[in-house]
Amino acid sequence: LKFKPADGLRVVARGRVSVYEPKGEYQLVCEHLEPQGLGALQLAFDQLKKRLQEEGLFDASRKRPLPALPRKIGIVTSLDGAAIRDIIKVLRRRYANAHLVVCPARVQGEDAAPDVARALRQIARVPGVDVIIVGRGGGSIEDLWAFNEEIVARAIARSPVRQYRSSPRSATRPT
Repeated sequence: LKFKPADGLRVVARGRVSVYEPKGEYQLVCEHLEPQGLGALQLAFDQLKKRLQEEGLFDASRKRPLPALPRKIGIVTSLDGAAIRDIIKVLRRRYANAHLVVCPARVQGEDAAPDVARALRQIARVPGVDVIIVGRGGGSIEDLWAFNEEIVARAIARSPVRQYRSSPRSATRPT
């Protein structure tokens, strides 16, 4: 499950009914569970955000300003999509003298979140990297979900390098 069930939460459950013979009780063997109303992904996101906030990962004291003129910019994204070309094009226009270091990562699918986290750790070890951009092209909330996974949030929080996340719809704050 991508969310944590709690008492009082209304859910939609799919499964099969069976009988617990020793007590003669019916039971639902649940094969799929999702919250009613809020989507499972939104609920999982809200629960994770709350937990990380309680741990202090979003505290203002953790925020680091972006350098005015970065000398070495790390990029974590897929080499296959348009995002890498767009990111490089914009960076070449804005920071023509900056050295760009690309660390490829899967940005969609089952292995995307751990791969993005791995790439973040790897690129943070490159000497002189001032800032890291983590980005990808468009997609549905499910396509973009890897960037909301806990493993990615923790990799960003542990990184000694400033981060800037971008998506096709918006750009988020530096951390």
